[in-house]
Amino acid sequence: MSRLIARGLTLAYGERVVSPDITLAVPDGAFTAIVGPNACGKSTLLKALVRLLAPSSGEVLLDDVPVTSLRPRVFARQIGFLPQTLVAPEGITVRRLVARGRYPHQSLLGSWTAADADAVATALADAGVTELADRAVDQLSGGQRQRVWVAMVLAQQTPYLLLDEPTTFLDITHQYELLALFARLRDAGRTVVAVLHDINQACRFADHLVAMKDGRIVAQGPPADIVDAALMDDVFALPSLVMPNPVTGTPMVVPTA
Repeated sequence: MSRLIARGLTLAYGERVVSPDITLAVPDGAFTAIVGPNACGKSTLLKALVRLLAPSSGEVLLDDVPVTSLRPRVFARQIGFLPQTLVAPEGITVRRLVARGRYPHQSLLGSWTAADADAVATALADAGVTELADRAVDQLSGGQRQRVWVAMVLAQQTPYLLLDEPTTFLDITHQYELLALFARLRDAGRTVVAVLHDINQACRFADHLVAMKDGRIVAQGPPADIVDAALMDDVFALPSLVMPNPVTGTPMVVPTA
């Protein structure tokens, strides 16, 4: 089942068409990874799903309702989005930045509740940044800042999490910790959609893979069903062997070039 559906989208920046016809039903309660070469339309698709880019044609629906008709606060209670690049206000602390994720749940008077405090504490812990809570964001490393932004989106406590390259700037340990967190959120019933560049990480953690090329979806489904040497050659122009990961049994891509 899919509550979030993109139907017949044409996506463009001015006169330049990026994707001429995109239809995607996001599986509920799954971890979907969008993969593909640079500039193939992955981030553009996410922007359309979260209303940052208006399609030239087609529509995005949430529960059969066009997302453009939803009030901003209502939409923000359903879908949390982490873009590639964000800039924190100068001097703001980690705790205050993460607390901004509670905005959709605030009353008109902006009163802070125990539920808000619990959500922020949980988000800090899940993203592994509790010890940084009282530090200024602009004093952190790139990897630390990335985890703080993730914490802010987690504090929003939405049923949908859409993330554009969330593992950017992270070392390999924190990459795997973050992907494992997304998998746990999936197991708890949330729907996760992430643009990922590492095909092996996508195969290991995601239930559903969407492979894009030249602005189009060329394959989608469980990684074990669609990832093979032919797909890697077609989408990435990368000669490779695809074999079971010796730890997880998921597809593992080994380049041969």
